[in-house]
Amino acid sequence: MGTIDRKIPALKRYYIDVIAKNLLSHMACKNVHRVPKLVKVIINSAINAESDKARIEEVIKEVGLIAGQKPITILSKRSISNFKLRAGVPNGVKVTLRGDIMYEFVYRLTSVALPRIRDFRGLRAKFDGRGNYTLGIQDDSIFPEVGVDRERKSVGMDITFVTNADSDKECHELLEALGMPFQKRRQVVETQET
Repeated sequence: MGTIDRKIPALKRYYIDVIAKNLLSHMACKNVHRVPKLVKVIINSAINAESDKARIEEVIKEVGLIAGQKPITILSKRSISNFKLRAGVPNGVKVTLRGDIMYEFVYRLTSVALPRIRDFRGLRAKFDGRGNYTLGIQDDSIFPEVGVDRERKSVGMDITFVTNADSDKECHELLEALGMPFQKRRQVVETQET
């Protein structure tokens, strides 16, 4: 039996060959398995409770195109009258990316989608305290897979990067090495002063 020759994504190969070795020496890890790595990426998009079935299908299709994998529909667990929400009604979609698909998505996000944001000055480096990072996107038209159509409603989403880093600093260094365009410290201070 022959071996299966599968293509490894460029960002994953770069992580294995360059980033992991740099982080190993920079963080003075004793074991190569202690080097921070990206575990999974979760894409979550909320749907208005009053949306019709066609709109829900459109959101599922768009998130699937962006992620490269079919999302699951999240159903509401309780009825909340103030939000006009009934139990069992779809109120969001979610997809979890791992492995090669995850690295391909991160590469498309950092090299194609984020640079398409108008007046983009970098991402804020606010982490959750456990070595994870969440990025909010208001308009999905920055992804070339979706395209720009004036008549459709834009879909907002949250993208969460889950790492095995022990601290926010390690997570920041890992994501910055993977190409996440964080604001420099000086830019953050200047924007807070104005």
